[in-house]
Amino acid sequence: MTTDKLSQSAATGNDAAEQSDAERVLVRQSTQAATVSRFGSATALALQDDAHYEDLRDGEQFDREDRQALRRVPGLSTELEDVTEVEYRQLRLENVVLIGVYSAGTVQDAENSLRELAALAETAGAVVLDGLLQRRPHPDPSTYFGKGKAEELRDVVAATGADTVIADTELAPSQRRALEDVVRVKVIDRTAVILDIFSQHAKSREGRAQVELAQLEYLLPRLRGWGESMSRQAGGQVGAGTGMGSRGPGETKIELDRRRIHSRMAKLRRQIKGFAPAREAKRANRNRFEVPSVAIAGYTNAGKSSLLNRITRAGVLVENALFATLDATVRRSSTPDGRLFTLADTVGFVRNLPHQLVEAFRSTLEEVGQSDVIVHVVDASHPDPAGQLATVRDVIGELGARDIPEIVVFNKSDLADDDHRLVLRGLEPNGVFVSARTGEGVDELLAQIAELLPSPEIELDLLVPYDRGEIISRLHVQGRVLSTEYEESGTRVRALVHPGRTAELEAFVVSA
Repeated sequence: MTTDKLSQSAATGNDAAEQSDAERVLVRQSTQAATVSRFGSATALALQDDAHYEDLRDGEQFDREDRQALRRVPGLSTELEDVTEVEYRQLRLENVVLIGVYSAGTVQDAENSLRELAALAETAGAVVLDGLLQRRPHPDPSTYFGKGKAEELRDVVAATGADTVIADTELAPSQRRALEDVVRVKVIDRTAVILDIFSQHAKSREGRAQVELAQLEYLLPRLRGWGESMSRQAGGQVGAGTGMGSRGPGETKIELDRRRIHSRMAKLRRQIKGFAPAREAKRANRNRFEVPSVAIAGYTNAGKSSLLNRITRAGVLVENALFATLDATVRRSSTPDGRLFTLADTVGFVRNLPHQLVEAFRSTLEEVGQSDVIVHVVDASHPDPAGQLATVRDVIGELGARDIPEIVVFNKSDLADDDHRLVLRGLEPNGVFVSARTGEGVDELLAQIAELLPSPEIELDLLVPYDRGEIISRLHVQGRVLSTEYEESGTRVRALVHPGRTAELEAFVVSA
């Protein structure tokens, strides 16, 4: 082949590649636009721009850069160039149809729940094509949707080209199998989507172990055997086609899988238990110095990590996606009058949070149950803030933390107009309107935290020798130093201390 022909062939190939790239971009843009128009802005959370998070207040976002980095996948290559992981994932995105059944409540509540499921599906890496709701007293025990509606769903799936159906509930294993037999595509439920997101975002060893334990607990009752993979245990009469030569090794394939899962779950529980001493040692160290603790709890994507970064510049990963934070992060902060306290960012909650996730992440959620103050963050721009409040308070109740003082924070208040603020004020009259993006209300929040934290209340006049500098340091951490003077025999300090600390300081008290 001549050089001219080779050049012409290469140019033609480059033009075709550019054209195909342009077509992919146009298809992606049209899909996103269709998703936003169908489910509203609350649905397309993963499609929004996160540029406003890249600010000094958020610290260094190394985790964010790592999550979005392009990586080569070995063994995936074409004749012209390698295929990146992002391009491969775009080619392999699942097209899903959402379904839901509601009996109590309004249509709006059911639609909000389905919009949230759409956001979960997009965070997991799927493209939502359609959503269907059915009102009936209770889901069909066989196919969830009912036989006739299941056949209509099959037609919708075929028309849209979907390859997955997601139900807005936790399906029984028999319901999932029966519905799969009708619609002829994969059927999963809300719990499976949440577990998939957790498995993608888990980073620490403890987080990965907790997610795997929850996945195995979900998988255990959903095992099923297939044809020749089953070991036979038949015996009995010859007339029944059984008898000699038909007895298997005594353990079926499904029983073997269950035994292995139970063994793995026991190992994971031991691993998670092994992480507890290190966490308890850190907490004991904070308790020894009587450092008060504040836990940030709330609905997923309510802006908890952004609020932590705004107050402490912690550099915690901030992403406009559901369940971006799975591992608890503890940072130090101080009240306006100089008292130190710790601020803990925790995993977010969601309605119908799978019970196995609450159990698996109980060790992480201990930060909420053992805190002195709970900062309950609510998304002020969410269409159903009352549902968020109720859901989070239910989980806090499960953790035995209902008696801990609570500050309700309406975050993202820059996105709420005056009318919506009136509605939020009706839900929680003492709530604080805060914007982690603009800084609105942060000072008011810190002032409320300072009021609720235990404060030193006994005033002492002390003379501390110069060789006991640790006493002065401890007073700055545990109490509140009012004045300091340096005398010949030592440091004269007037300070407020906690009642429990007066006994160990009696030797240094200056008598009147």
